[in-house]
Amino acid sequence: MNNPLLELSGLPLFDRIAPEHVAPALDALLSEAEQALDKVTADAFPPDWKAMSKALDVSTERLGMAWGAVSHLNSVADSPELRAAYNAALPRVTEFWTRLGSDERLYAKYKAIDAAGLNAEQKQAQTNALRAFVLGGAELQGPAKARYAAIQERLAEITQKFSENTLDATDSFALYVDQDQLQGVPADVVQATRDAAQKEGKDGCRLSLKMPVYLPVMQFADSAALREQLYTAHVTRASDQAPETARQFDNSPLIQEILALRQEEAHLLGFDNYAQVSVVPKMAESPEKVIGFLRDLAAKARPFAQQDLADLRAFAAQEMGLHGPLNAWDVPYVSEKLKEARYSFSEQEVKQYFTAPKVLAGLFKIIETLFEVQIRADQAPVWHPAVSFYRIEREGQLVGQFYLDPPARAGKRGGAWMDDVRGRWQRPDTGLLQTPVAHLVCNFAEGVNGQPALLTHDDVITLFHEFGHGLHHMLTQVNERDVSGISGVEWDAVELPSQFMENFCWEWSVLRHMTAHVETGAPLPRALFDKMLAAKNFQSGLQTLRQIEFSLFDMRVHAQHDPAQDFMPLLQQVRDEVAVMQPPRFNRMVHTFSHIFAGGYAAGYYSYKWAEVLSADAYAAFEETAAEDGSPSLETGRRYRQAILEAGGSRPALDSFKAFRGREPSLDALLRHQGMVATGTSAA
Repeated sequence: MNNPLLELSGLPLFDRIAPEHVAPALDALLSEAEQALDKVTADAFPPDWKAMSKALDVSTERLGMAWGAVSHLNSVADSPELRAAYNAALPRVTEFWTRLGSDERLYAKYKAIDAAGLNAEQKQAQTNALRAFVLGGAELQGPAKARYAAIQERLAEITQKFSENTLDATDSFALYVDQDQLQGVPADVVQATRDAAQKEGKDGCRLSLKMPVYLPVMQFADSAALREQLYTAHVTRASDQAPETARQFDNSPLIQEILALRQEEAHLLGFDNYAQVSVVPKMAESPEKVIGFLRDLAAKARPFAQQDLADLRAFAAQEMGLHGPLNAWDVPYVSEKLKEARYSFSEQEVKQYFTAPKVLAGLFKIIETLFEVQIRADQAPVWHPAVSFYRIEREGQLVGQFYLDPPARAGKRGGAWMDDVRGRWQRPDTGLLQTPVAHLVCNFAEGVNGQPALLTHDDVITLFHEFGHGLHHMLTQVNERDVSGISGVEWDAVELPSQFMENFCWEWSVLRHMTAHVETGAPLPRALFDKMLAAKNFQSGLQTLRQIEFSLFDMRVHAQHDPAQDFMPLLQQVRDEVAVMQPPRFNRMVHTFSHIFAGGYAAGYYSYKWAEVLSADAYAAFEETAAEDGSPSLETGRRYRQAILEAGGSRPALDSFKAFRGREPSLDALLRHQGMVATGTSAA
């Protein structure tokens, strides 16, 4: 009765959950879910949507929320004890969900439900469920079914190990240097590294591979030797190229096993390769369609990337005395110098105006204005003092709530993400409307010397991106849980609302409300903003090819690669085809490519570029209807909210897009937004 994981009537009790609670909670919740499954699959139980939901979905949601809380803590507050409890429970949870998704009795019940008695949301949920049963092995028999389940259990174990190795390899690195080796590095970053060293009782500065330290050192440190040392450590993390002392985190064998198991799973399900399995529930029709899309986009971006590289080399030679090929650890440094010279400003200068509280207030202002809601501070148990909790209301009614966890710290997975705590649902057990709750997680630098945290403009874009996901989840008006918010949305369309929100970071009418100089409080000068805007597409050709390189490798390694062979030659093939700038041969980016080896993006990383077409075209509607001062149209905001955000996964994403734009998407807006102008082209 005192287990916080079993007290799930409201929000997770994050401040009370401890590793020792995990096993007993799962004992109870798995038992309850098993009983519910037995009940609805009994011959006498009617194939009725509401009755099945009331009996089964209520208990599986309790299990999902409890396990979700444990998984979340494992990502943001890792400890040896929690990791052990999580890994001990993972096979049990995986086994249950795999069995549930492949239960032929439950599959038969879903097929027997009379669709004529369902509303539109329920019909879409039923369609998705039947497809998921097929992909979940429900039509397999005997040894094939048992093998499928064993594959799922092993994949859960080793993808989690991949994630742990990545985190441990990152956290285990520390480089202690004298402050004079950090010439050129921003003062707040130097101070943060000095504070980190002092916390450990060390002299000098402690450098890490966390982004708030790694990135500014690579961009600003005058010492090429230091940049090389940090770059080498970063790109060899969790690989066979890491130092002997960190070789225990090598992800090479895990990657090969993950690829082999996915291939075997695909064959069991009757597909040629895992990429074919991956695209079934997506907008893209086939792996070949995706590869064609990526190559087409690469061809359009290549001339711009080649010009970017030529400009970089010319500047390095003429202004910095660096002749010949540029080293990989020189590129961020030279790029920053070129940008400063060309546009007369630096990222460090801009950062002084983006104090975290002011940025958050500005973000809330545009959301409140455009989507006709109010955001208020709220109360909930949290897992760390840096976490805050908010509620979203419309006309006094609760719409959704979210946790915000901005800073990087030890034991917290890198990157930024949105995850759901619970979805919107007209509950079948109580009849009450359950409102959605989301996690919004980033990895920003903390404030130093008692000042608020300073965000780079890229950090601001990241924050808007994750809020776009959050709004998609929280502003839904769909009452059927499995297609409300982000649930049921095709994976290659799920980035549309997130990338859409990024555009506002380049609008003066929005940006002017979210800046205040950390020392003077003065807003961002318009002249500085104009320089930022001029530099918006700086090296966009190179950046586009980099994303295509990752996407093409992901799709090809899941569609065309023999898992028994080394995957590095395939990566080199992709680089030879796509890249205009080759990284060193020791670069092992793949070994920390968590999106595809420990996340939901396997044969799906292309989704970022695919959805970028949708988001750029959607944002063009705002450009077309903006006021004279650039302020976005509230009417267009309302149409976007209703057609895309509120509809969630209740209909195909293309239908939602067409409901908003009145036509199919075009590639033109994306190319224009990124300064790669082309005409008469359409895609996706």
